[in-house]
Amino acid sequence: MYPKALACGTDIVCVELEDGIAPKDKAAARAHALKLFETPQANDGVERIVRINSMRERFGIEDVQAILATDTPPPALMMPKVRTPDEVQLLDALLTEAGHTTRLHVIIETNAGLEAAYDIAHCSPRIDAMFFGGVDMAAELRCQNAWEPMLYARSKVVHAAASAGLDVIDVPFLDLEDPDGMRTAAEKARDLGFAGKGSVHPKQIAALNDVITPSAEQITRARRIIAEFEAADTGLDVIDGKLIEKPVLRDMHRIVSIADRIGE
Repeated sequence: MYPKALACGTDIVCVELEDGIAPKDKAAARAHALKLFETPQANDGVERIVRINSMRERFGIEDVQAILATDTPPPALMMPKVRTPDEVQLLDALLTEAGHTTRLHVIIETNAGLEAAYDIAHCSPRIDAMFFGGVDMAAELRCQNAWEPMLYARSKVVHAAASAGLDVIDVPFLDLEDPDGMRTAAEKARDLGFAGKGSVHPKQIAALNDVITPSAEQITRARRIIAEFEAADTGLDVIDGKLIEKPVLRDMHRIVSIADRIGE
């Protein structure tokens, strides 16, 4: 499944060790996952991540011990059910001691984690992204796992990630037979500030990429606005009848940076 996932058009492939693995299979899954990284990975632009178990559980401790012991650690680890900054700081310190450059991705999916999201986002320079774990979060909040009941929690995670300059990724859409519902959820997440949305099946990738990636028209407009604003050499300008100031320009630069990354 790993090579197929790498070729399906996604930006990140996450190898699962947590909830998707039964307790009896944890040790075998851990060994197989780490073996994937014993050989050099292709420079294909796809981020490789391993989702470990919670640092507050035995399986998570065993995952970390195995990662510290290898000379070929995964490029990044996804930390589930993070509650406080000290969990991230501890793993950061252990990786540093082992000489590993492994990056971190943090899932906010508990009440405690939601309360501490801002501090978690700022607690380690290893963090590249925050993920919103909607399924666990809904259970924690005792609310329906739907857009409106979860809007506050989503917004708080977006705020925390943006304050630290981190990417923020929304929870996967779990109904594989409702592509229209997934597209709507992805559009809402994008408009709220999410940089991407998780996927549980390759058939979701094309639609998610279409929603999240700026269109050709948006990219052309962003480049033109940046050029016209710089040519005006003022603190603000009127372009296409709209007032353009530095905050708007920041969004235009973000669109162009995405376009440059994907070669548009």
